[in-house]
Amino acid sequence: MKAGLIIAVDGPSGAGKSSSSRALAERLQYRYIDTGALYRVIGLLAWEQRVSLDDKARLGALCQDLPLRFVPSGAKVSIFLGERDITAAIRQPEVSQMASKVSAQPVVREGLLTLQRNMGKGGGVVMEGRDIGTVVFPDADVKFFLDASAEERGRRRYAELQQQGVTTTIETTVREMAERDQRDSSREHAPLRCADDATALDTTGLSLDEVIGIMLRHVENARKC
Repeated sequence: MKAGLIIAVDGPSGAGKSSSSRALAERLQYRYIDTGALYRVIGLLAWEQRVSLDDKARLGALCQDLPLRFVPSGAKVSIFLGERDITAAIRQPEVSQMASKVSAQPVVREGLLTLQRNMGKGGGVVMEGRDIGTVVFPDADVKFFLDASAEERGRRRYAELQQQGVTTTIETTVREMAERDQRDSSREHAPLRCADDATALDTTGLSLDEVIGIMLRHVENARKC
């Protein structure tokens, strides 16, 4: 029996990656790591400090020695930068857009690559992101690529923003998601794509329990190999 697997979960925003990855990690008693949050942190810092996307030196510096902590609390995970709780701040629409833009910069992706690999190299981890199975851990034990229809992803993201008290419209949410999808999938460095050996899972119309059930079956098969 194989234990301490590295599980990669990739896909676009609104596909159900976060809820599925957290629930899967909880069921397996694995660590959950939201690598997208790392880019959101850089996006937040760049946005707050008004760092230009052309300033490669400053962008690279933002990636160094990040005092990040992921603190689980029930079904949620709080993210701290030093003593500052930035869980809500990194989910602001403006920060989401900036995160997508900085994530297209090679200096940022290279700067965070080692950090991500160090966070997951011991196994026993569910890592959520956009290039985990293709770049960060191309030899991950289990890989998933979650997706859903554009309408469903937009609805989910809008509901999430409403819960956070963010004032927006579903039309704006769908448009911003489409813009981010285009940037993420067309960038030259580590684009968003489904790894050749990943299990592609369309979550449209599926409940969280149904998605977790499918994922657990694949994990159990990998453990037996």
